[in-house]
Amino acid sequence: MAKHSHAEKKKSAYVVDVNMGYGHSRAAYALKDLSAGEIISANDYKGIPKYDAKMWGESRKVYEAISRMKPIPVVGDFLFESLDHWQQIKKFYPRRDLSKPNLQVRQIYHMIKKGMGKHLIAKLAEDPKPFVTTFFIPAFFAEYYDYPGDIWCVTTDADISRAWAPLNPKESRIKYLASNGRVVERLKLYGVKAENIYATGFPMPKELIGGVRSPILKDLLTERLCNLDPNGIFHERYARTLKAELGPARCKKTASAHPLTLTYSVGGAGAQRALGVKILKSLKHKISRHEIRLNLMAGYRKDAIAYYRKAVADLGLKKELGTWVNVPEHASREAYFSDYNEVLKTTDILWTKPSEMSFYCGLGMAVIMAPPIGSQEEFNRVWLNYMGGGVSQNDPRYTNEWLFDWIESGGVARMAWSGYIEAPTHGTYRIEDLVLGRKSEIHPLPLIV
Repeated sequence: MAKHSHAEKKKSAYVVDVNMGYGHSRAAYALKDLSAGEIISANDYKGIPKYDAKMWGESRKVYEAISRMKPIPVVGDFLFESLDHWQQIKKFYPRRDLSKPNLQVRQIYHMIKKGMGKHLIAKLAEDPKPFVTTFFIPAFFAEYYDYPGDIWCVTTDADISRAWAPLNPKESRIKYLASNGRVVERLKLYGVKAENIYATGFPMPKELIGGVRSPILKDLLTERLCNLDPNGIFHERYARTLKAELGPARCKKTASAHPLTLTYSVGGAGAQRALGVKILKSLKHKISRHEIRLNLMAGYRKDAIAYYRKAVADLGLKKELGTWVNVPEHASREAYFSDYNEVLKTTDILWTKPSEMSFYCGLGMAVIMAPPIGSQEEFNRVWLNYMGGGVSQNDPRYTNEWLFDWIESGGVARMAWSGYIEAPTHGTYRIEDLVLGRKSEIHPLPLIV
C-alpha cells in the first residue's frame, strides 16, 4: 500500500451507516480510518429531525420483531416471508432488464420527497468530503439533495435486491463498491452504469489482515490450519501448495498458539440465540475436558448475554466461564466490533447465519452456516458454498460428534483454505484507494460470480 499522508490520517471522508442489525455497521467499522474513526449513523445522529427518527425507528422495530419471530412455527414463517417478499432478490437468469423500480424503492423516494435525509446531507455539505455509505438509502439522500462531493455505496451481501439501485439508475452518479462479481453483474441488470461499479470485495477488519504485504493474515491462517488438521491429513495432501503460500510447515502439537476454538455469533435482531445453547449443550463435556473453546457472541444485547451466561451456569460450566466458554459483554456498540475482531484472531471455526459474516471465509476461517434468515442470506449461502469456504450445519444436538469427525478428517481445514484462496480479502484497502484517488497496489478482483 502507498503510505498515508498526514492529511489522510485525518478525516478524509464521511463514513455513514445505519445501526439496524450489525451488517452495515460492521462494514463501516472496517472503513473507519477514512473518517478518523467517526462513523455517522444516518438513523441515529445528534440533531436528527423527529420525522427522520420516526421513519427509521418504525422500520427497525418491524424488522427486528419479525426476525425474532421467525423461529415460531407457521406464524413466524408467514410474517417473515411477507416482509422478505417486499425486498426479494429476483432470479439472475435469464439475464434481463431489471431496472424498473420496485415498490420498496418507490416508497423510499416518497419519504425522501417529504424531507427525509435532507438535514443530514445539508449538515455534511457544509464541509464536503467523499460520502461513503454502507447502506443504499443514505446514498439516495445524498444524490437527491445534490451533495457536493462523490457518493460511494458499499454493498454488504453476495447478491442484492433492486432496492439498492436508485429510482433512475441510468442517470445516477452514485458509485458502487461491489462485494463480489455477482453484485457487479446484478447492478448492471438494475440499470447502473458500468463505469459507476467497482469490484472491491467486502471491507474486512485491518486488524485481521495487516496490509498488502503484512504476514498477519498468513500467520493467523497457519495457526487455524494447525488446529483444524490434528491428524495432518490436509497438510500432507497440500504440502507443496501450503509451503509455497505460507512457508515451511509450522504445526507443533505440543505448542499450539491457541486451543481449538469455535465462535457462534448471533445477529443484531437476536434471532437464533437458542441455537447457541444447543451447541453449548452438545459440547459440554468437550469444553469441560478442554478439548474445545466456545465463544458465544451475543452482540450488544444485554438480554442475550444474560441468557447465555445463565445457560452456562445451568449446565455446570460456570468455572469454565471466561476461559473455555466465553460470553463477552461490551462497553458500547463500537467496542463490540473491536472486541469481536480480537475474538476472531483466535477463532478457527465461525458458526453463524450466512449474513455479511459469510465474507469472513476469505480470512481463512471455516464457516458453519446456521439457517438463513431472508432472501439475501439465501444468496450468501449459495455464494459461500460456491467458494468452498463453508457448509450448512448438521444437527446441532450432535455437534460433539459430526464436527469432530469433520475436523479429524481434515475437511474443516480444507474449507478454511478454500475460503482464503477463493474469497475476496482486501476489500478495505481497495475501497480506500478508490475513495482517496490513490493508485492501488492490490491486484484487481477477478469477476467470480
